[in-house]
Amino acid sequence: MDVAVIGAGIAGLSAALRLAAAGLSVTVFEKEARPGGKMRRVRVGDAEIDAGPTVFTKRAVFDELFALAGERIDDHLTIRPCETIARHVFADGASLDLFTDQGRSARAVADFAGAGAARDYRRFMESAFETLDLLDPIFMSAERPKNPLDLTMRAGLSGALKMARIGANRSYFDALTRAFSDKRLRALFARYTTYVGSSPFEAPSTLRLIAAVEAAGVWRIEGGMARLAEALADLAERKGVVLRYGAKVERIAISGGAARGLELAGGERIEAGAVLANCDTEALASGLFGAPAAAAVDPPLAVRDKSLSAIGIALKAKVSGRELIHHNVFFAADPLLEFHQIFEGRRLPSAPNVYVCAEDRGEAGEDPPSGPERLFLIVNAPAQAGASQTFDRQEIETCVTAAFSTLAASGLRLEWAPGDRHLSTPSDFAALFPGTGGALYGRASHGSTASFQRPAGRSKIRGLYLCGGSAHPGAGVPMASLSGSLAASAIVTDRASTSVSRRGAMPGGIATRSPTKAPSV
Repeated sequence: MDVAVIGAGIAGLSAALRLAAAGLSVTVFEKEARPGGKMRRVRVGDAEIDAGPTVFTKRAVFDELFALAGERIDDHLTIRPCETIARHVFADGASLDLFTDQGRSARAVADFAGAGAARDYRRFMESAFETLDLLDPIFMSAERPKNPLDLTMRAGLSGALKMARIGANRSYFDALTRAFSDKRLRALFARYTTYVGSSPFEAPSTLRLIAAVEAAGVWRIEGGMARLAEALADLAERKGVVLRYGAKVERIAISGGAARGLELAGGERIEAGAVLANCDTEALASGLFGAPAAAAVDPPLAVRDKSLSAIGIALKAKVSGRELIHHNVFFAADPLLEFHQIFEGRRLPSAPNVYVCAEDRGEAGEDPPSGPERLFLIVNAPAQAGASQTFDRQEIETCVTAAFSTLAASGLRLEWAPGDRHLSTPSDFAALFPGTGGALYGRASHGSTASFQRPAGRSKIRGLYLCGGSAHPGAGVPMASLSGSLAASAIVTDRASTSVSRRGAMPGGIATRSPTKAPSV
């Protein structure tokens, strides 16, 4: 075969589709029984609940991917736009909904914290959209820059001036302190760094662009986010990609300084012209695919450089006391405390903030489910330092109890029957994604140069390529897809440069961006 792909996550499936469109023979080897990777479901009672990514943004990335295969994503998935980005509930009982309509959000902020706060919000979002528009084409949708100077060269003089104005070398929380006088708004926007598993105190101010990505559009997939992975897998198979489930890769075959194929559990050997590893790069670095393959990436991360893990709580529960929408965030009395406890103390938060995805709900005012409903709660947690540092069951249950206390203090009451709860802990994530210690986002985005330290699509070993949330351009569903597309482009380019027949370039671009200019407010 031309390309062997390890892992049927979003990045691996996106890459496989693009490689098949370029005329290459592709087989994807997935150790689990279904596609998706971190985009997984768990069974709770008689229901299946999404227990991975819950937010769908940058839809244009997937529109373009389906179009490359000559199809429309809307023919395969029912995708509904969300007017409300999220509902934010604070310990003082106040709540704030933010919307994809920026004018509506500004009015909501004014009602929440006054006209001055609304002006702060407008200015912050203008800078967020400016950052997104600057970095999307030269960083997120492009090969990884070698260093900050390379990125500056891509930006040109006008872009370099914008980066200076944005203050890219400042910390994100410093930018929030300058932007907002209301501490609740600082806490609200500080949580965006958790989307890439990082602390607002150590992440660069450029991560404000995450707020713009959400404001540019959030969608809800009927049937849950796992349906996206299933639709991509179905499309890939129709386009000639072979998907082998239950096929665990034990070793990447390296000889003559190049990747030559794979060896599966059980001893089956697979020859391939190129290997694309859609796994956390820490699995490679730790030697889990063989000692020779470890040379493809930098040595394993120090624990201080690892991103967040989480405690995931999937529930089928009756809800009362406070109305939920699809995305909800409940803040503890001291919303920033958990970052200090997690990243400095390496311990579970004593009073966590809690994200709640109400999978069966949409917008405010819609009729709620009549009985128990599917919920997925996320509590931030540190990654494990190693096999010797795990959190015991009592520590986990203490943190879970504290999370429900945060919800109860805001008036939300949940009731469920025995057996209608499923916990996913850092240890569980460490087992699901070997080598990571449970870190869900690869390297933490700490410091102004962290983004340049993520592995690029081309590894240090010829013929071995990388994609996924731990590779460039980073974590998140659309970013993972972009990483797969960038790796596929590198494979096709490299084959064309060495092939006597010089295969034609892959049709289609890397990604079609939806408009990201902030509407007038």
